[in-house]
Amino acid sequence: MNEISILLIEDHDLTRMGLRTELHSHSGFKVIGEAANATVGLKLLETMKPDVAVIDIGLPDMDGIKLTRKFRRYQDETGQSQTKILILTMYNTEDAVLAAFAAGADSYHHKETIINKFTEAVQVTFRGNSWIDPAIADVVLRKMRPRPGDDQSLVQSKTLKIEYPLSQRELEILELIVAGCSHGKIAETLYITVGTVKTHVRNILNKLCAYSG
Repeated sequence: MNEISILLIEDHDLTRMGLRTELHSHSGFKVIGEAANATVGLKLLETMKPDVAVIDIGLPDMDGIKLTRKFRRYQDETGQSQTKILILTMYNTEDAVLAAFAAGADSYHHKETIINKFTEAVQVTFRGNSWIDPAIADVVLRKMRPRPGDDQSLVQSKTLKIEYPLSQRELEILELIVAGCSHGKIAETLYITVGTVKTHVRNILNKLCAYSG
């Protein structure tokens, strides 16, 4: 099996080094380039054409969402569709999540998640599926099922603006993701295949994008 080629676009040197070290400690991954800002990152994306680009939102010269949007536009113009995008961030606010998916991100991973989940997220993204971090899934669930103590008037006003037409099964999967279950564990719990779980996750993200405006 060919190695998954990865480009890291992250401005914090220690974080970038840690990600590179972790990826190289597993077979099947190859970091082919690194950038500490969006300007260099965009050039490397266009020339190196990695399988997966890991892009931090908080870049110094241009945020990762704008970078993602620019690169997707370049892909549309050139017909180069190989590269998948995994957004890496400390932010899990509703606005950041929706903006990332609307810009064309395939997956969204929270930096505080344990590192072995990161490598799993890269693999899932490379295979053409979408990864939802538990913290991100929780953002969606909070809108669909407000918790005791939430500002109900605020929840209602936001729900009127953005509605997520998720099925009951999709909600079940989100709840299991929030609980920290892997795709394999979700499949086992719901008596479905891992492929079906990935399809549901992709559908959830497609709905997020469709209702982000």
